Amino acid sequence: MDVHDYPILEFDADHAAIIDPARIHKKPEMPKRAVACFFKDVIDTLIEKYDAEKILEMGSEIGKNPIYKIEVNGEPIAVFHPGVGAPLAAGFLEHAIALGATKIIACGGAGVLHKSIALGHLIIPTSALRDEGTSYHYLPPSREVQGDQTSIDAIIATMEKHRAPYTLAKTWTTDAFFRETPERVNRRRNEGCVTVEMETAAFFAVAQFRNVHFGQILYGGDDISGDEWDKRDWNNQMSVREKVFWLAAEACVAIADS
Repeated sequence: MDVHDYPILEFDADHAAIIDPARIHKKPEMPKRAVACFFKDVIDTLIEKYDAEKILEMGSEIGKNPIYKIEVNGEPIAVFHPGVGAPLAAGFLEHAIALGATKIIACGGAGVLHKSIALGHLIIPTSALRDEGTSYHYLPPSREVQGDQTSIDAIIATMEKHRAPYTLAKTWTTDAFFRETPERVNRRRNEGCVTVEMETAAFFAVAQFRNVHFGQILYGGDDISGDEWDKRDWNNQMSVREKVFWLAAEACVAIADS
């Protein structure tokens, strides 16, 4: 097989892209520590109860995407919603890095591939299976991409400090959530994937390409392990989502300066 038969495999390592976020944002304007929070309800709570300060705005054709600032253990931390899906999330991560973020933790939910994983159980992705397209523009073709061990260690330390049960796991990143067929789910489960989501492989790839620290905390959400989808009311778990956010924020602070 010639890689040129498949455009997605034509990796180009050149950093000099035509549109470069570092040229759009010419100086650091946000804290070096940031949480990419998929939970809009939690961000709304930060604004209402914790006086989160809007410091910047990113944007796309779906509208403006604010960046907020809070303090955690005396450290300023930026908080932003990364959007949904690998292309948009990678783009917002690129903007955040160009604006000065170098230590980033994302928090979100994920589908589970094993019924035994309880709703709300915490998962730390250590690697991601690259079944999406964005990561292939940041790293050479491979089946998986590894997470940043420094960030993983900071998350583990935070979990242990709070005695929060967690699982270290491989996740399956896919672009097409309406194409999670029983055969494909079984195949991914057999190669060790525990969760499915839409962004982690791209996040890991961008972070490696830009040489920043990035980690992620997921919580067990809907269940696609059986013959029928079990939604499990996964996106209405406010207490779980707040818990995951604050663990992510504390883990972000725990990433040591290098």
